[in-house]
Amino acid sequence: MAHAAQVGLQDATSPIMEELITFHDHALMIIFLICFLVLYALFLTLTTKLTNTNISDAQEMETVWTILPAIILVLIALPSLRILYMTDEVNDPSLTIKSIGHQWYWTYEYTDYGGLIFNSYMLPPLFLEPGDLRLLDVDNRVVLPIEAPIRMMITSQDVLHSWAVPTLGLKTDAVPGRLNQTTFTATRPGVYYGQCSEICGANHSFMPIVLELIPLKIFEMGPVFTL
Repeated sequence: MAHAAQVGLQDATSPIMEELITFHDHALMIIFLICFLVLYALFLTLTTKLTNTNISDAQEMETVWTILPAIILVLIALPSLRILYMTDEVNDPSLTIKSIGHQWYWTYEYTDYGGLIFNSYMLPPLFLEPGDLRLLDVDNRVVLPIEAPIRMMITSQDVLHSWAVPTLGLKTDAVPGRLNQTTFTATRPGVYYGQCSEICGANHSFMPIVLELIPLKIFEMGPVFTL
């Protein structure tokens, strides 16, 4: 999860998030290059006497500053579209979980386990134990296996919500009357936190998401739920 004074993104726990971090670094280097060139041109403009009148009609320069931005946009657009299509792929998921947003808590349904349903509420400060995170821990975590494709079916029962877990590169809107889906494959065990990323009401910041990812062999022994 994020920590104080963190500058970069959270460590990736899924291949999609690894691709997003790589694309972020790629785009950031291009932005640094553009900023450097613009600052350099401004510096020359302020420090050079403009006595040369031969550049008043420079067709070559106009051609370069027209084609160069187009090339830069292509270099940004191609990897962006690749990741966009990767996030929409559903490759034979091993497990399907349905997440329903409410004001202001989440309901989870394990459709592959006889319709097991439970609610996940944020833990009040009085119920926190040593090591728990204020405003992030919940009473019932979502237990899922790693190294297995998971499909999340996301909807809402009242207003717009957004199911987001940054370390997995997930952010999907929960829309009333509509069933959205997203997939992910976790690569390492641990406890990962997220929050509703849609302004859904007065208690918008009090409906966190907690995923407890465990090895596949342990999960196959029987789902472990913290009910």
